[in-house]
Amino acid sequence: MRNSRNTSNAHLRNLGVIAHVDAGKTTTTERILFYTGESHRIGEVHDGTAHMDFDPQEQKRGITINSAAVTVHWKGTQLNLIDTPGHIDFNIEVNRSLRVLDGAVVVFDGVAGVEPQTETNWRLADKYRVPRISFINKLDRVGADFHRVVAMMEDRLGVRVVPLQIPIGVEGDFRGVVDLLSLRARIWDKDDASAPYREADVPADLLEQAVRARARLVEAAVEQDEAALQAYVNGEEIAVDVLRAAIRKGALAGAFVPALAGSAFKNRGVEPLLDAVVDYLPSPDDIVREGSETAADPFKALAFKFVTDDHGAKVFVRVYSGRLGRGDVVLNTSTGKTERVSRLYEVHADKHIERDELVAGDIAAVVGLKETLTGHTLSDPAHPVVLEQISVPEPVIHVAIEPKASADQQGLSKALQSLLREDPSLRLQHDAESGQTILSGMGELQLEVSIEKLRARHGVNVSVGRPQVAYRETISRNVEVSHVHKKQSGGPGQFAEVKLQLEPLPRGEGIRFESRIVGGAVPREFIPAVEAGIRRAALTGVVAGFPAVDFVATLVDGSFHERDSSTLAFELAAMAAFREAFAKAGPQVLEPVMAVEVITPAEYLGDSIGDLNRRRGVVRGQGQRGNAATVEAEVPLKEMFGYIGSLRALSSGRAQYSMQLDHYGVVPAAQAAELVG
Repeated sequence: MRNSRNTSNAHLRNLGVIAHVDAGKTTTTERILFYTGESHRIGEVHDGTAHMDFDPQEQKRGITINSAAVTVHWKGTQLNLIDTPGHIDFNIEVNRSLRVLDGAVVVFDGVAGVEPQTETNWRLADKYRVPRISFINKLDRVGADFHRVVAMMEDRLGVRVVPLQIPIGVEGDFRGVVDLLSLRARIWDKDDASAPYREADVPADLLEQAVRARARLVEAAVEQDEAALQAYVNGEEIAVDVLRAAIRKGALAGAFVPALAGSAFKNRGVEPLLDAVVDYLPSPDDIVREGSETAADPFKALAFKFVTDDHGAKVFVRVYSGRLGRGDVVLNTSTGKTERVSRLYEVHADKHIERDELVAGDIAAVVGLKETLTGHTLSDPAHPVVLEQISVPEPVIHVAIEPKASADQQGLSKALQSLLREDPSLRLQHDAESGQTILSGMGELQLEVSIEKLRARHGVNVSVGRPQVAYRETISRNVEVSHVHKKQSGGPGQFAEVKLQLEPLPRGEGIRFESRIVGGAVPREFIPAVEAGIRRAALTGVVAGFPAVDFVATLVDGSFHERDSSTLAFELAAMAAFREAFAKAGPQVLEPVMAVEVITPAEYLGDSIGDLNRRRGVVRGQGQRGNAATVEAEVPLKEMFGYIGSLRALSSGRAQYSMQLDHYGVVPAAQAAELVG
């Protein structure tokens, strides 16, 4: 089956669904598929039938691992929808999805409110300037509170939230919403998704609250439109369509975030959410971050995801301008090579519809691109352009892997390259001392899933070492050294002198190199070799062999020999000077410190805090969430291995936790001595 899309972008929405793990994100997406007619039965996460979680590991674990794309239609508007993972280990999926999306629906747990991964995803959406609407879900649960979640959003996310609805009924009695624009109730009498809601008058006990909430909504909306504001000041009634246009304007500008209420699992609130997606999230024409977005301009697109499945190898792209047809040749400006497109697909989760062409605004899959990776730019060969890259987080944990049988060695190498192409947050390196292959990632779960893929998808059996923390080294004070590299052993000699200064940088700044050479003390052609030597030496540090970070190295002075100086000589001199300077600059070992949130019944609060303290944790705060207690702490990643088993044991299986990287901190002297030893 082949088709081409109408080139009008006004009726197109490229959006993502993002949330903390277990906030109901995939359940909400499954309801969207049902209500838009994409599926004729509702898939459920808990029984492994979710259409969007079609990967066997997703069905087995009951979580989203890969971002899944689907195209649906609602009231004449095409929605290109991406369901993203909520677990921090798979944050790269959220990152690269938000990079190419125009808008997002952020799902909040009506009981838990703003959870750590929601906050992380929110900041990513801020980074990529993605307009959002919020869906406060699970309002049928015990402890759910719509207004408390709105207050948490304003407090923790620093945004202005404008509710478009208020819930009717609380917890188990939640049965509908009051639409504040029309001041009409929408009530779902049954949990059955096929039973439509009915409109009714606002319940008498909610009328006064609804009128006040509508007044606040109107005030926020008219601020976005000068004519509407003037009419409002003059006491005129503002028409609903004018208010709707003003709300859209405010949402696109980031002036506020519209909030809706519902329970996706009970099939309540999803149709109004779809209406809000069409009404308040942008079309590609509304947001132009990459220049022109028209089919008439030269072709340019960003590759944001690579997958290998039953349909073969595919690259997901977002087209920013121009057209792309089957058989076209495109330039990969990131590699400088041209590639030919063999097929184009509109993706519906694990189903595909072949397209004749893609146009500006489309998100689709391309077959035939052999060397294109995540973040690469594709363009018209006659009009090369490079788009903003996708940022990839640094790994914090690694494991050693080796094939169980020597016959698997070649297969392992090929499978690992496939994994790295699919997931750019994985890293691979070869340990020269041990001869081991080291796979690094964002967390234990990500590495577990990757190793399971090696076995299940690629048929490679591997032995896996214990997870190890990705430590770093840094310095604590300024130092300056001079080093002369001199070698004479028949034939041309080697000579290079460098004077190097090292200074510490704030955490997360990485490595910087500067040159203050004047008057040709070191010829210009040798300065890159000095930088290369420093960066090469920094890969294995000085204290315990961990990568060195967060410093600025400055080439202050030096000298050379007309005949004996060379690029190699200056690189070797820089390496030796760096090691000497680093050892004198108060070297320190750094470890990843995780932000941990524990949710536990109150009776286990003391035991939970005691356990975190034993793990070198620092408790930053405590709170209440429904009838449960929450603990926020910072704990070194090394101490969190096996934590889930310990937490379940001390809480009779009733407590849960989440964690994400917060910062790199200095390892205490006793632990540092162990590492050096």
